[in-house]
Amino acid sequence: MSLNQLQISEAAQRLDTAEQSRQQTGLISLAYPNMTMDDAYAIQAGWVTYKLNSGRRIVGHKIGLTSKAMQAALNIDIPDSGILFDDMLFESGCNIPQQRFIQPRVEAEIAFVMKHDLTGENITVEQVIEATDYLVPSLEILDTRIYRTCPDTGVARNVFDTIADNAANAGLVLGTQHTDPSQVDMRWIGAIVSANGEVEETGLGAGVLNQPALGIAWLAARLNQYGDSIKAGEIVLSGSFIRPIETQKGTLIEADFGDFGQVSCRF
Repeated sequence: MSLNQLQISEAAQRLDTAEQSRQQTGLISLAYPNMTMDDAYAIQAGWVTYKLNSGRRIVGHKIGLTSKAMQAALNIDIPDSGILFDDMLFESGCNIPQQRFIQPRVEAEIAFVMKHDLTGENITVEQVIEATDYLVPSLEILDTRIYRTCPDTGVARNVFDTIADNAANAGLVLGTQHTDPSQVDMRWIGAIVSANGEVEETGLGAGVLNQPALGIAWLAARLNQYGDSIKAGEIVLSGSFIRPIETQKGTLIEADFGDFGQVSCRF
């Protein structure tokens, strides 16, 4: 790590203030050009502490950057992860308050709800399936507390900015239909995603590391490095198989997962 504790705390405070005020902050990677991925996760952890101290409760994790296209765009070869909190949960069909987010975008994902803890470095797909209670269709709401592009320099945010910003996570909408993971080939679970009735994106679970369960195994290994694990009862968003869809006031997002279920929300 190249940042000291004071710098990490200051960056976490900036992110928390940006979220509370809904006013974006500057790129952390510009303020600290030598920051590393460990620094980025340390800033994320500092922000998580702010949230826990304010009364929030952790309900799970999100995995991002699981597609080859997104990894290539940010010049990395591994996924990233963030934390889900209780106040991020929305029910399918809900209205999202306009003032809740800064620049919300939406992705379609397969959510895993765990029935057992998942701990260790070399987790197999079979172990992930065994530890999973059920799968559920979901929409992840992305937001960015950091500018996507610096207004002064034109420099785009990088993966360290995204990781520090809780992997851009801001909310999730869960469907109601549950599926036994042992009874379905997750690679073929797909969705047709529409905005205001017009199809914007389609995709298949295979777009997530060729097998969404591999993302859960990766996350368990990453958490294990820090003495942590995926806990029973937690929700894990396995990663998007579509590009993010921009929203504005009045946008209705509907994701049709076919036999797997449906999920929707309106901004």
